[in-house]
This record gives sequence, C-alpha cells and structure tokens, in this order.
Amino acid sequence: MSKAGKIARRTFLIGSAAIVGGVAFGTYLAKRAIPNPLLNDLADGEAAITPYVKIDASGVTLITPRADKGQGAYSIQANLIAEELDIDPRTATVTPGMPGPAYYNGTVLAEAVPFPAYDQGAIAEAMRSFMAVPAKLLQMQITGGSSTVPDSYVNLRMAGAVARETLKQVAANKTGLARADLRTEDGHVVLPDGSKIAYTELAADAAGTPPVTDVSLRDPSEWRILGKANTPRLDMVAKCTGTETYGIDHSMEGMLFASVRANPGIGGYVVGFDATAAQGMRGVERIVPVKHGVGVIADNTWRAIQAVNALNIEWGPADYPATSAEIFETLEAAIGDEDAYDHRQRDDGNVDDALADGEVIEASYRIPYLAHAPLEPMNATVRVTDDACEIWTGTQIPLFIRDKAAKTTGLPAEQVFVYVQPMGGSFGHRLEMTHVEQTVELAMAVKGTPVKMTWSREEDMTHDYPRPAAVSKARGKVVDGKVAAFDLSVGQSAMASSWFGRLMDMSIPGPDATITTGSWDQPFDIPHYRVTGYRAPDMVPVSSWRSVGASGNGFMHDGFLDELIHAAGADPLAERIRLCGHDTSRKVLEAVGDLSNWAGIDLGENRGRGVAFCMSFGVPVAQVVEVTNTEAGIRIDKVYCVVDSGPVLDPSNFEAQVTGGIIFGLGHAMGAELTYADHMPEQNNFDTYESIRLYQTPVIEMKALSNASKIRGIGEPCVPPAAPALANAIFAATGQRIRELPLNKHISFA
Repeated sequence: MSKAGKIARRTFLIGSAAIVGGVAFGTYLAKRAIPNPLLNDLADGEAAITPYVKIDASGVTLITPRADKGQGAYSIQANLIAEELDIDPRTATVTPGMPGPAYYNGTVLAEAVPFPAYDQGAIAEAMRSFMAVPAKLLQMQITGGSSTVPDSYVNLRMAGAVARETLKQVAANKTGLARADLRTEDGHVVLPDGSKIAYTELAADAAGTPPVTDVSLRDPSEWRILGKANTPRLDMVAKCTGTETYGIDHSMEGMLFASVRANPGIGGYVVGFDATAAQGMRGVERIVPVKHGVGVIADNTWRAIQAVNALNIEWGPADYPATSAEIFETLEAAIGDEDAYDHRQRDDGNVDDALADGEVIEASYRIPYLAHAPLEPMNATVRVTDDACEIWTGTQIPLFIRDKAAKTTGLPAEQVFVYVQPMGGSFGHRLEMTHVEQTVELAMAVKGTPVKMTWSREEDMTHDYPRPAAVSKARGKVVDGKVAAFDLSVGQSAMASSWFGRLMDMSIPGPDATITTGSWDQPFDIPHYRVTGYRAPDMVPVSSWRSVGASGNGFMHDGFLDELIHAAGADPLAERIRLCGHDTSRKVLEAVGDLSNWAGIDLGENRGRGVAFCMSFGVPVAQVVEVTNTEAGIRIDKVYCVVDSGPVLDPSNFEAQVTGGIIFGLGHAMGAELTYADHMPEQNNFDTYESIRLYQTPVIEMKALSNASKIRGIGEPCVPPAAPALANAIFAATGQRIRELPLNKHISFA
C-alpha cells in the first residue's frame, strides 16, 4: 500500500483547497457554533428547532441545502430528516432555503487528504475529520464530490431527531407527562392513552423551548422510509409531467430578458464592438458591456439572442495555445519536466530498479477536453436596487455567488439574496458563476427591473469550463505471469489555479491532487508501484466534471493495468483480484465476476468482454462490458456493474444513479471531445458533440454490496470504470488496443 511518509504535503496545501487550521484562523472560530439562520425572520407561531426544520400552524418545512441538479438531492435530504422526525416527507414543504454558513459541507474536502480512501487508519481519519474545519471557516456550502449523502447521513438525521424530541418535550410540558412516556407517529406526538397532538399544534410553544440535543438515532431496522424500494422521489410527478420550474423557467412581473456574447477564447477580452445593427433590431432595450463580452437586454430571450449575434465584436487573444495540437504538445512536454513536477503520492518498492533491466512495457494515453453540456443552459435572473441584490439561479455554490455579487454591486453580503432553483443537469457546470456575474452587471444597468439572462446553446458550449485534457506515460513489467512493476506519469492542466482561482480569487500553490486522483489511490498491491503528477502550464480554463480527476485517470490507469495483465498471460479479472489488497474492493471484483459469469461463458467469435475497476470518492466500482464486433462496428451488448457505497438509502434512485453514470461514461468514451482551433472549441452544440444513442444503449445489470464501513455518495463513482471496461472489451474482441479517447477516432460503433 502507499506510504504516507513519502507524500509531499507542502504545508498541507492539498488538492483544490487551502487547508487551514486553528493557528491561522483561531481555535475559537473553528469551534464556535454557527447560529440557526431560520431564527432571523420567524413569524409569530413559527418554530425553527434546527437549521433544517421549521414548523408553524400550517405544516412542516424541511430545509434541504444541497442543490438538486437531477440526482435526487432534495428527496434524500428530506427523507433523512423525515425518518427521524416521523413525518411523511410528501406532506412537508421542501426547500433549499436561503444559503448560509450553517449549511457548510463538512465532507467535501475530505477527499483532499494525502491518504487513499481505503486507508482508514487513525492518522488518515483524523485528517479527514479535520477537513471540516476549513470547510466551516471558508463557508463552503457546496454541492459536489458525491458528498451530499456522506455529509447529510448523520447531520440531517440528527436534525430530525432533535426536532422530534423537542416536540415531545413541548407536549410533555403541556400535559405534565414525562417525555420518555411519549412517542411520535406521522407528524403527531402520541400520549400513553393513544391520543395525539399534531406537531402543528405545538409549534408556537416550541418556539420558546430550548432544543433537546441529547438524542439517539434510530437503528436501521426501525426505518420506515430509508432503504425501502420504490420510494418515489419528491420531484417525480413534476418532472414526469413537465411542470417542474427550473431556473430557466423563472418569471417575474415586469421582467426584461437578456443574452450575452463573450470572447470565444475563454478568458479573452473585448477590444471593441459595433452595436449599430443590434440597436436597430426589434425589442432591443440596451447594449451593455459585461465580463469578457457584451450583453443585450431585450423584451424576450429570442430577440436578445438574435441581437447578440448581430454584434460586431473585436476580440483580444486568449492566453493559451490556439489549437488542440499545440495544447497536447504542451501536455506531453510537461511529463518528466522537473519544473512541472507536482506531487508523487504513490511510490511503493523501487520502480527504477525494477525497470532497469529486462523487457519493459511502455504506453502513452490521452484524453480530451470534455464539455459538461447539461440540457438546461446557464441562466440567471437578477434584480438590483440601491438596497439589495436578488438572484434566482440553479447553482452548487450559492454563498460564493452571494459574495461575488456583493463585490460587484458594492452591497454588503447580507443584502444579497440567492434563491437556488432546481437544475436541468450540471455534471459540474453549475460550480461556476460567470453567467451570474454577467447577469448582475446587466441588472445594474436597469436598476429596479429584474433581468433574466440566458446563454444560447452555442454560448453555453463555447464558454463551458471543460474537463481537463490530459496525457500519461506508463511503463511496467511482468514477472512469472504476474504484474510486478507499474509506473504511471500523468500531466494535465491544473484545477487548483483555474476553478479554485475563480471561486476564491486566489491560486493555490500546493499540489493539485486532481491530477492523479483515480490512479495513485487504487487498492492494488503491485510490488513496485509509482504514480507521479506533473502540472502542465495553465491553458484552457478548466473545471470539475463528473468524477473529476478519476474521469480520465480511471481510463489511463486501468487501461495500462489491463495491458500488463495481458502481457503476463493472466486472466484480467483473476489478476486484479490477486493484486487487490483491500477486502471491500476485492469483494466487489469477485461479485462482478459472479454477476457476469466471467469464468463460465464462451462468448464466441467476434465477441469480447472487458473488466475495469476504479475507486473514486471512496467507492469501489467494478464493471464488465460485453461487445460484438459487427460489420457496422462495435455493438455494446451488456454491462455488469457491482458497487459498494455502504448502506443504500434509496434503492430506486441508487439504481438510476448507477445506470446513469455508466451511460454517461460510455457515451463520452465513445465519441465526445472538445477540439480547439483559433483558441475556441470547434464543437458548440449537441449535433457536433457526440454521445451514445438510445439504440446503442446496452442492457445494464447491477448489484450493490454493503460491506463498506462508511456510507458514500454514488453520483460519480460509476463513471470512471466505464471507458476502460469498454476499451478493454474492444481489445478482447478485435485485438486493437486503443489508448486515446474518444474511441471513435480509432474504431466505429454500430
């Protein structure tokens, strides 16, 4: 296993977050309780027992602060609270509420510690626990990193339990009975004689009752909601009937509409522009310079987009290479460059000696930039007055948006209000706020009037901050039919000074853990095992993309491992199982073998199957892909997937997330890429950004294990193994080893 002592911590500046503790910020600040924000504006008769539960005479309101971008976050958060509160979540009002420091994500930074997730020793666990400190101090109300369930699992159940016991105490005070003699059921406190008092009848008295915090959580054997199959998501009816109101649907009386055209070279500036043609177009109200471009305010979105396209703008150059060829030359040059060295978090045995003689197997892998491309393009509605700034948008970073808007408008942060809207997809796209900054600038030009700004599809694709492109160089050796040495060097553009720099207005000088995530932290006991990250110069500004660093490293790491196993003449699954030094991960690999009947099927001519494994966000996932090599190209027949993320809280949604991750991973591996010419992406709409088609979608069979010691999130971990499993299956069927994504650059798909 990896040796923590070999990790360069560089004053513990790790990954894309500044890790700061009591010395820098003061122990008092770290330990200080954050006030309940719901207490700030309570009406008579309302009780806010915790930051997550509010009750009045009309009903119960549950605050679900992690954003819902289609993954079911609102439902699972509501279910966690409702399970302990003893209510049916469908009878409650569920809202993300107003953003605030109380809703910081204490788990999202835990992945940045310099220990692999399978290392749950005392030091590693202490570091992970400590990461809640900077998350609290930096007010990181962030949805991402598959952290919603891990962060909420205890916190929201505790919130429900505190509310439940407090309401029982109120009932005890009213009746003179002991709280221990009372129970709760379906939104009521039940007295020993069977009579009931509704929570709503207790709200007024609860407002003046100190919360009961000495509570116990119920055993899973008592759960009524969590873990039960076919529990409908709270948004299911609205989404199935087309009545869900997304950010793009938000409407206000007297609202104006806008769109923006920004420099197609991301980050480039405007030299000058001629708005003559646009100003004369029907419905145009105003032309306004905005961040990196020019915006048009009009009387509807269509006219705003047409006028934006009529602008004659002279652009300044972007600060990165103009073409994909130049970009990849820069990435290649970073590998092995001492000046580009970033970190080495895995260095077992003695790789240099092991590869000094005998036959060395070498390979190079390459992955492209990828767009997020959610169905709903970026949009925001903003109203700015002299006293306040109000923002309606789908976002994963509401407090960062609040602070940025305060800086832009000159208003105090407490006078900026962010109303988080449901999102039509994200995949990491809504961890950005350029579109909100632009909308605030537009709204400042027409103070008092709300402005809804919508990017066109082309603008959304062109100005996406994509998943980083990357290259890797690998060397390895096999001895006596076994993998003996594995040396992987990865170079990619850094996120630490890109996404985090945009978020925090600062660059992080320490290691960028995302460069090697999904490669150095895999649970394999290879005798000589080294993974090195090289930080290429910043080029196209990049961002988090579903499964972040593991999205590409999973392909490069497992693809080369498969090459070594083939060179050793070993069975692909059996050798992975032999090498696996982590019991939970080994069981996942064994289970996918059983599920797919790996050892018992002869697929026949022109068919092949590939297996791949990747642990990301602490979740081990193994997939087997079966393909057929037809005259029309490769047909993906079936995918088997086994995953262990601990207890499954919503089996139906769990299955949706697993299958969705697989399809997402396969589709991008097959045909998706962003290529650059003249500093701009050549793909600017869905017709040029290829993905899997409905008729190409395979049968998917999955199984969930629950051997893991911790509960984890499942939104991202099933993406990384999909690409290598498919590539390995293609090799098995055709003998063609493909080391570059997308795969359709080298082979056709039926």
